[in-house]
Amino acid sequence: MISATFAYAFGVGAAVLALAGWAQAQSQTPATPVAIAEKVEVVATRLPESPDEVPAAIEVLTGDDLRNLGATTLKDALALAAGVEVAPGGDTGPAGSVPEFWGLRELDAFLLVVDDIPWGGAFNPALTSLSLRDVERVEILRGAAPVTFGATSFVGVIHVVHKASAAQTSYATGQFGSYGSGGGGIDVALPSSARWRSRLSADVDRQGFRDERTSYARGHALYRGAIAGASSRTWVMTDLSWLSQNPASPHPREGAGLSSNVPLDANYNQANAFLDETRLTAAFGTERPVFQAASLGIAASYTHSAQSQFRGFLTDIANTAGNATGLRENIDINDIYADAHITWPERSHVRVIGGGDLLFGNGEGRGATFAYTVPLDAGSATNVTEPVNLNLDAESRRMFVGGYLLAEIVPAPKVRISTGLRVNATVERRGEGESVTHARPSGSVGAIVSVWQQGANHVRVFADYRNTFKPAAFDFSLAENEGVLEPETARSVESGVKLRTAAGRLDVEASGFRMSFTNLVTATVVNGLPALINSGETRFQGFEVAADGHGPRNLSGRAAYSFHDGTFVDFVQAFDGVPTQLAGKRFEMSARHLFSAGVILAPRDGVIADLIVKHTGDRYLNKRNTALARPFDTVDIGIGYRFKQYEVRLDGRNLGDRRDPVSESELGDAQYYRLFPRTLRLSAGVRF
Repeated sequence: MISATFAYAFGVGAAVLALAGWAQAQSQTPATPVAIAEKVEVVATRLPESPDEVPAAIEVLTGDDLRNLGATTLKDALALAAGVEVAPGGDTGPAGSVPEFWGLRELDAFLLVVDDIPWGGAFNPALTSLSLRDVERVEILRGAAPVTFGATSFVGVIHVVHKASAAQTSYATGQFGSYGSGGGGIDVALPSSARWRSRLSADVDRQGFRDERTSYARGHALYRGAIAGASSRTWVMTDLSWLSQNPASPHPREGAGLSSNVPLDANYNQANAFLDETRLTAAFGTERPVFQAASLGIAASYTHSAQSQFRGFLTDIANTAGNATGLRENIDINDIYADAHITWPERSHVRVIGGGDLLFGNGEGRGATFAYTVPLDAGSATNVTEPVNLNLDAESRRMFVGGYLLAEIVPAPKVRISTGLRVNATVERRGEGESVTHARPSGSVGAIVSVWQQGANHVRVFADYRNTFKPAAFDFSLAENEGVLEPETARSVESGVKLRTAAGRLDVEASGFRMSFTNLVTATVVNGLPALINSGETRFQGFEVAADGHGPRNLSGRAAYSFHDGTFVDFVQAFDGVPTQLAGKRFEMSARHLFSAGVILAPRDGVIADLIVKHTGDRYLNKRNTALARPFDTVDIGIGYRFKQYEVRLDGRNLGDRRDPVSESELGDAQYYRLFPRTLRLSAGVRF
């Protein structure tokens, strides 16, 4: 049940925004109705299409949407997205995050794509290097993507598209906030030739936290350049990020709840702990006409990532010698991605895309483990000398090669069918073991039917079926060269309705889904080290509904509700040496009820404000369902003033200062990361 605090905060915030809107209205002449901007996405079919014409649950956020929310992180950007919950931080450090789609919170279960390039390559999504500066739009597809981009997703895709190289508007921003945080950045159109257009985005950022030994500093630069003609385009992109993190500690659980013997912001990392990464991506592509009025698209990228970590975590909740375990590891990863496809023009109400792609990844981690002693009250940090002999290793070489065919069919004016088939071959070797090869098809089919339309208003119903697989996740744990796990497979069905009414000012999308997941990879502990195992069969089902409304005076609102039911169907795991059947148990860390609502005031000039409230329902912290975490609510508020070229705003996140557990650590057994504490950020920007 939604708490009184939640309802009170929403009521007060709505009143504040209404008052701000009234004040804004007094300074303006009566406004004409605001035109509703149409949005496009390409993540589902590679074709630019309106989300309400695609037979799948899709949302598109524009760069202006992110700006109006003051969003600088993925959690901020997706705060109002239906069925999506983003937990900040996690094992990848305080700069990371762990998204949840369809009730499944697993880092490798979703796909991150940046400007048509799988961001993270053949391994896990590279969320810590993701930049939301100079964004044109963010596309959010819920459910699997079994055909495009080589590496599949099971529960969702996030596609971040940056502004085109030819965009001429430039921006500069600066901010500072709680716990010594601050930074700045610039997005600028560079001097160009007659045909060559290019842009550069660069920023630096430091984020501090309540615990003085938890923070991160990040630098990022993104260059895009392109030559565009009447029917062709050639582009290049270079992305460089540098990240230095002082990691936080997960909070251990005792019995049914988080341990009361551990202080709220205890940091059990050694005094000189770090979690650093340098990442470089270079990509190029071209689109040009070929035979019979078709078009050829080619894209390729190379990424090198160098990671280094020296960190630890509590393993014994007591003031005993050797009560903590440390990790020292260097990880080097190289990724190559290449795609070529041909899009044929529409003929006989059919449009076809055919192509093939390759995704290759080679990564190796070398490290060592050690024991050290920390005081349980975390009152001081332990000095530990870094191990010199890195005698443990974790290595994986994997390659995905596939051919695919997509078709958009319009057999009648009110019917659209989208279908795709992919034949994929995957080859993987871990450590010095033998290569394992899997080859099988995957694909999807869906249809959307317009049952009523009048002007801008319409009602459309859709349904789809998706079947997909991919090799099991690999996260370079030092316990993991024992062999290749079974590939993960998923089959899902989805149906729903897309409604637009009030002359286009109100959009409603509702959908239901059911997914059967086999060999889902979950975390375990082997000889005191984190490892991964296959988890039999799991079922995820539920429904999601979202409403997006646009009112007068640049006032808009959005509300979303989701019910998720993730349940083990057949999975046996040993606990304390005893095999336990988990059939019928709820999937851990998956909240059944999610609710979000927001009101946004965003004129071109004048007072700007936003209020976002979120409710996260109860969820079990463990697979045996003996530790139930309570529901919690959060409130974010932003307010500021926008001039013709300038903007200043103050944003408060998690104003109720909730510290509930939001994601599980894979470093140790039964340890969890809490929600970040309350923060305030003052920012200013200029457009020129």
